[in-house]
Amino acid sequence: MKSFWSILSLCLLIAAAGCGGKAEIKEDRLTVGKVQGEIKIGMPGSQVAELLGSPNIVTTDEKRREVWIYDKVSTDRVDTASSTFASIIILGATSRDSSSSQRQRTLTIIIKYDEEKKVRDFAYNYTQF
Repeated sequence: MKSFWSILSLCLLIAAAGCGGKAEIKEDRLTVGKVQGEIKIGMPGSQVAELLGSPNIVTTDEKRREVWIYDKVSTDRVDTASSTFASIIILGATSRDSSSSQRQRTLTIIIKYDEEKKVRDFAYNYTQF
C-alpha cells in the first residue's frame, strides 16, 4: 500500500511540473514608443490587437464606429535601508535609516476606427508622478 501512495505522489508531482511554465505572460506590451512607432492610420484592428493586446474598454462613437481604449496604471516602490554600527570597548552605537519612494505611471491610449475597422485616428496620454 505504501508503494501505491508513492507512485500516486510521483504521478501528481510530474503532472504538476508539466503544467507549469507553459503560460507566457507578456509584460509592458503598452508603451508610448510602441504607440508612436507602430500604430498607423489605416491599420486594421486585428493588427492593433496583435501589437497591443485586448483593449480595456470597447465602445462606439456617435456614428457607431468602434473606439478602443487601453488604460494601464503601474506603481513602482523602492525601499532602502542602511544601518551603521560603531563600537568602542565600552561604548556602542547603532543607527538605522530607511526610506522609500514610490512612482506611479499611467498610459491611456484611445484608438478610433472607421466603418471598415481600420484606424482613423489615435491619441495617447502618459503621466508619471
